[in-house]
Amino acid sequence: MIRLVFLITFALLSLFLRAGAANVPATGDPGRVLEEMSVEIRLMRKNFDRQRSDVFDRIEKINRELSLNSPLEKKVNLLIEKDALKDSLEQIQTSEYGEVSKIRYIKGLQVLKILYEKILSLDHHFATVYTFSEINKISNPNTYPEFQQVKEIIRNKKNKKFNLDLGNLLGANPIASTAQTFINLLDIDLSSGEKQKELQNIECILDFTLNMQNELNTIYFETTYLQSGNQTLKEDIETLFIDYTKPIGYEQGLQECRSKDDWDAVRAKLDTYLQQMSAAQGREQFKKQVNIEFPIDRLLRFIDGYNNFIEQGEQFYRKFKIILNSYENAEQCHSQLPPEYTKLKNDMDMAIDKFNVAYKPVEINGSKMKEILYGLNEFE
Repeated sequence: MIRLVFLITFALLSLFLRAGAANVPATGDPGRVLEEMSVEIRLMRKNFDRQRSDVFDRIEKINRELSLNSPLEKKVNLLIEKDALKDSLEQIQTSEYGEVSKIRYIKGLQVLKILYEKILSLDHHFATVYTFSEINKISNPNTYPEFQQVKEIIRNKKNKKFNLDLGNLLGANPIASTAQTFINLLDIDLSSGEKQKELQNIECILDFTLNMQNELNTIYFETTYLQSGNQTLKEDIETLFIDYTKPIGYEQGLQECRSKDDWDAVRAKLDTYLQQMSAAQGREQFKKQVNIEFPIDRLLRFIDGYNNFIEQGEQFYRKFKIILNSYENAEQCHSQLPPEYTKLKNDMDMAIDKFNVAYKPVEINGSKMKEILYGLNEFE
């Protein structure tokens, strides 16, 4: 009777877990998926604990009956039943380990898919932010109409004998062009008051570009560095997916799986593998279980790398915000500052918010790590 209950429970749990494998959300919170994993493992363990409790109660009852002065035939039957019950305890233990492995594998697959969507979103984020041409537009005085206007006045009023004329290469250089403009401004046929007026027209532009050029370039190059890091992260998770799904016989890469929306095929492969694992015995069953246990460890190492990258990214953007707010004459020159500068500062706030919310690290504390690694809850 106990064996029948065990088999029915095992079958129901397998169906439940396979149904769970079909639901692999595209977006969401990896931490919530891990919480769901904890709940499912606890519910599953309670099921097996009840089975064990029933078996132990029966063994205890048999022991009491064996202590009585009963006929030999009855005692032999009791001993046979007791041995069978001990065998069922081992089967319960083996099945429990298998079910924990299934839950962890399924939830790990969900986490992997969610993180891939976040990494792709980050890739899009880095691809749409500050290009070199945009940064150059803000930090180079030659891109400002007011500065070009002064240079045009100089060209029209310049003294042919003393005028300094740079070539195209140096003329496009912000520092060389600024120096040239100052030198030529002193030598053109304008009154001192007129020269002072023209200089005032570009005073804020020159002050902003000369003060912020290095800082803006730092933002560009460090953003490029972050983009490169995210590309590495993308390659790592694609490799992880191949290793993760190799045991169940799925042969497509993560990018192909996503583009084809092929998650049903992954589910079908997983269902077949779980059925084979349930039907296997002894060493073969253990081997199949290990095959889906090992990728979990690699997933956790990847999560650790993802968390470090997101935390690093947030700190970079906080530094960028400080850099952009460091321009001391922002209030005085407010009317002449490029709108891209204000947009850049707003983008920093939005990026910090995204790193805190949309891309936030996966929270895994010590007890949660034990549960993911071993299916153990230290509070039970």
